[in-house]
Amino acid sequence: MTSWLRDWLNEPNPERGVHLADEEGGWVYRSYDQIASSAKRVAAALAEEGVGTGDVVCAIIPTDHDLISTYFGVWASGGVICLITPPLFQTGEEYVDHVAAILRQARPKLTIASTDLKDLTAQCMERAGLEGEPWVPREAETEAELQPASELALMQFTSGSSGEPRGVRVTWENLEANSELIIRATGYREGDEVNSWLPLYHDMGLIGAFLTPVTRQGTLHLMRPDQWIRDPKRWLERFTVAQFSACPPFAFSYMARRLKREQVEGLDLSGWRSVIVGAEPVDPAGLEAFAQLLEGTGFERTVFRPAYGMAETTLCVTMFDGSSSPLAVRVETDSLNFGEKVRIAEERLVGPDSLNDKAGWMVGCGTPDAELPVRICGEDGAEVPEGCLGEVVAGGVSVCDGYHAGAEGKSTRFIDGEVWTGDAGFFHRGQLFVLGRMGDSLKVRGRSVYVEDLETKLSEVTGLHKGRLTVVAVPGVGSRGVALFVEADEGDWTAEARRFLARRLDDAELTIVTGPRGLIERTSSGKPRRRYMYEQLQAGALANIQVLA
Repeated sequence: MTSWLRDWLNEPNPERGVHLADEEGGWVYRSYDQIASSAKRVAAALAEEGVGTGDVVCAIIPTDHDLISTYFGVWASGGVICLITPPLFQTGEEYVDHVAAILRQARPKLTIASTDLKDLTAQCMERAGLEGEPWVPREAETEAELQPASELALMQFTSGSSGEPRGVRVTWENLEANSELIIRATGYREGDEVNSWLPLYHDMGLIGAFLTPVTRQGTLHLMRPDQWIRDPKRWLERFTVAQFSACPPFAFSYMARRLKREQVEGLDLSGWRSVIVGAEPVDPAGLEAFAQLLEGTGFERTVFRPAYGMAETTLCVTMFDGSSSPLAVRVETDSLNFGEKVRIAEERLVGPDSLNDKAGWMVGCGTPDAELPVRICGEDGAEVPEGCLGEVVAGGVSVCDGYHAGAEGKSTRFIDGEVWTGDAGFFHRGQLFVLGRMGDSLKVRGRSVYVEDLETKLSEVTGLHKGRLTVVAVPGVGSRGVALFVEADEGDWTAEARRFLARRLDDAELTIVTGPRGLIERTSSGKPRRRYMYEQLQAGALANIQVLA
């Protein structure tokens, strides 16, 4: 099988390439002809290890040029690539268990690891029951020809925010269709520069901000997440030249807090055309705070492209087209009943009035593309009218063909060529609004209450940073049980939290768990591992905590 996603390796552009951030504030550059040559030499070395068409290859490598050569080397060999996160968000036994779970499902022909991660990867392989040793990336002396590819291009393991990670089978057809959808939605043009700090082991960073430009041989500047956190101005300055990027919503709030107006004065950001905003619910106040930070630089709010997507649809499902500032609405929470009309209390475009928009406000994620239809279905599985709440169901060419090795989802299911996402949402003015995971919600007097909304409001009433608290809808305690995990000592905030949750959840059973930084477990994409945290609490496996029943 052939695909333009890898055919460029035979016709690389020597005038463009990938710039990776170094630790001194500069960039390490490789042109596409250098990358293609390196990838083909890696493919030759992989062939010596017996890797061929259809073989799964797992790789645990930090973001560097070795990772890029290895990625396309696997494709050139005819193999199926599966990137696994290095130990950033998880460490020790927890990381070994997580990676071992992936390796057991993937059953790779070869597991590749960078030199510094070789010993840790060997532990993961042993726990997964795999024989052999990790393979450290190397290049043969000669370049290999591109070998025939199988139907699968890559395997994306879900982040595990709602359970065990599962490998999504992404075909070349899926990947081509979704990449083209991203191009249409963002307005990406030939010769555009992409500027990203997103990790390559997560679908938004890999497909949206890496494969989309690289396979079209566009210029890419790429930082690691830790480099961006230390110096977000360095990323921002690239938009005096770059036109395109992707970010989770928290990034805009972070930069608005971290950077001062004088640090961005003099920047000309008028050429910045689009940034995909996704991976978590979009906060209009955070977008507006960022826009106000950049006043006078030429930045326009039409740059924001709020989007909704998931690994099971390759990446993107819907994306706002940038025809205006994004649309935000405030919903009446007591109208959140499956199959019933959602009452909109207020609506406006993201702008100066959005700065104080907190709980109850949400941002539209655009209208469905003709090649990726979306519908909303009620609890009986029947489609509901526009404006009614239900489960988001996506179809079309971007929908993957299922999970690897017969794994099954809990909230997310593949049925007759569609993905039943497990996310609750509704259409308003033709745009998709997504409330959150159905599994991360509970019902109060027949209405659904979503934990993301509770977290936003709790942050307001307690003064705690939103990133330091997580609400879990507790299974097996009844329809209104919650556990609140907080990275802080007990204090005045405790009473405020109790009063708020009592009002919102009536007679819900409440457990408050306090502890040090690191109490809140997160997936490789930064999402709270809610179910896992509660299971750890029940098992008595959390250290240095205080439980306030």
